[in-house]
Amino acid sequence: MLLNEVFDKKLIKIDLESRTKKEAFLELIKTIKAVYPKLDRKEMLEAIQKREDKMNTAMACSSVAVPHGYYSKIRDIIGAIGVSQAGIDYDAPDHKPVHLVFLILMGKSSAEEHLLVLKRILTLVSSGLLTSPWKAASPQEVYDILSRFH
Repeated sequence: MLLNEVFDKKLIKIDLESRTKKEAFLELIKTIKAVYPKLDRKEMLEAIQKREDKMNTAMACSSVAVPHGYYSKIRDIIGAIGVSQAGIDYDAPDHKPVHLVFLILMGKSSAEEHLLVLKRILTLVSSGLLTSPWKAASPQEVYDILSRFH
């Protein structure tokens, strides 16, 4: 599964206003809800928070976080990307703010695919293509980077 199949350009928000982890979750869930109105906001937050409570999903030394969780009302994988100019207090292991959030929701039957998506995000972050993603001019620019990356 390619990253541009998970993260539709309508679900890329380059101007996150959130200053905390929970606010970022809520802001990105609101973005998902606008595209998928039948999904329940509270249940999405619970799915993300349940996983986050087990272990912080910030990637050390990268300014990136990948909150994710299982959500029974979807079969595949959907995600939203948030870019923060100011940075988000995410309680990251390196104590630095997070500037790029890949929020992912997946159905129980997508366990293997979700691991592939996480691996591709890690590879993308490690590749240097997103060295300063918070300077992206538009959702299309972020989506183009995802589309070029295989």
